Amino acid sequence: MEAYLLDWANLLLRWLHVIVAIAWIGSSFYFVFLDNNLLAPTADDLKKKGVNGAMWAVHGGGFYNPQKYMVAPQGGIIDSKLHWFYWESYSTWLSGFALFCVLYLWNASAFLVDKQLLDWSPVAAGVAAVGFMVAFWFIYDTICRVFGFRPNGERIVAALLIVVVALATWLACHLFSGRAAFLIIGAMLATSMSANVFFWIIPGQRKVVAAMTSGQPYDADALAIHGKRGKQRSVHNTYFTLPVLIAMLSNHYSFLYSHPQRWLVLVLMMLAGALIRQFFVQRHGWRHGRASNPWPFAAAGVVILLGVIAWMRPAPAPAAAAAPAAVDYAQLKPILEQRCYSCHGEAVQMKNLRLDSPESVKSHAQQIYQQVVVTKIMPLSNATQMTDAERQLVARWFEGQGSRP
Repeated sequence: MEAYLLDWANLLLRWLHVIVAIAWIGSSFYFVFLDNNLLAPTADDLKKKGVNGAMWAVHGGGFYNPQKYMVAPQGGIIDSKLHWFYWESYSTWLSGFALFCVLYLWNASAFLVDKQLLDWSPVAAGVAAVGFMVAFWFIYDTICRVFGFRPNGERIVAALLIVVVALATWLACHLFSGRAAFLIIGAMLATSMSANVFFWIIPGQRKVVAAMTSGQPYDADALAIHGKRGKQRSVHNTYFTLPVLIAMLSNHYSFLYSHPQRWLVLVLMMLAGALIRQFFVQRHGWRHGRASNPWPFAAAGVVILLGVIAWMRPAPAPAAAAAPAAVDYAQLKPILEQRCYSCHGEAVQMKNLRLDSPESVKSHAQQIYQQVVVTKIMPLSNATQMTDAERQLVARWFEGQGSRP
């Protein structure tokens, strides 16, 4: 029953997480687009109100005229409800961390620990996984505060973050199972994205709103730092987005996280994602003559992806020898008992799946072959130490006897 309920929690939390993540990423991408398409106003009434940029758009049968003020309208008057964009971020992180707890921390021995890399306790692995998220936030935040507003500060920040993320990825891939390592790196970046909103963007905006609605004189130039800092962290978040997504999605593709140099695979794919995101960000400014043509960023990202694809291509299959003898259920059963029953036997049925009867094995033959032979996802993190020879025996069983165990 516990495994059944955990599967439901996994499904519902994953569903919620995807929904709110779409909302957060969508609003983030929209405001990046908006900032890069705002034009300085020419109308005197807009200049008098302190409008910094404006644009016209049409969508869904209506016209929209968004306007941006660096601090507030002249006179500090907002004559309608002020909408805050933060619950998209908070709900994405909360649902994601809850999913991480249910799936990875609750079953740390199966999902986090790979004894072939490091034989440590599930508790220690769980603490270390959370530690990656916390440590990276402090390192990243320190880099931003120390270098962010210096001359060429953003380039320095970018270079340092590439180094830090690469080192963190290398370390994670040497501590945790491949699948968990990829997810932890994605969660590490996503945690800093949400922390940017929680610790810097929203508090700064609250200070500005409090000053402009207090009825007291305020120094607009002094308050502008909150807008600059908030913009800085918001831009960082948009560059983190595609690396986070590839890290999160890649744990569904075992050929990525099972590669001997998986840390380098993930670093290169995240770098490609950031470069491609730069193309889309800079493209808006280029269309208005404010930036150079961004095609080299897209080209570099695509070249990196193509290079990874070529590098990871499987070796040619050896010439086929004589057809091996077929494997029957009697030969398969000892492998299932030793490698699979601990999660899919009488006591426990992960994913509501039992493999301790000929009938059940027959009905799930295709699934067994896919998970054990093709993707090699199961046993998870190879916790039960299934050998390549045993996987080949499963393949022979499926190809020769899979339909009649």
